[in-house]
Amino acid sequence: MNVSIKNHIMNNFKGASKNDIKESIISSFNDKDEITLPGLGVFFGIVWNKSSDEEQNRILDILKDSLN
Repeated sequence: MNVSIKNHIMNNFKGASKNDIKESIISSFNDKDEITLPGLGVFFGIVWNKSSDEEQNRILDILKDSLN
């Protein structure tokens, strides 16, 4: 059986409200449950791919600053 985690996550959130998505992200961090990491990775990939070069550089700045 070949299951695409990305497709599964995207299908689970089709039609979700902004609040549903926000609550999912917040609970992912509050629960400290690593099982949610693939979902956050899918969300990040969507944001990254839809971002302009300027927005991607801003994301990289935030990440770099946060890791230092």
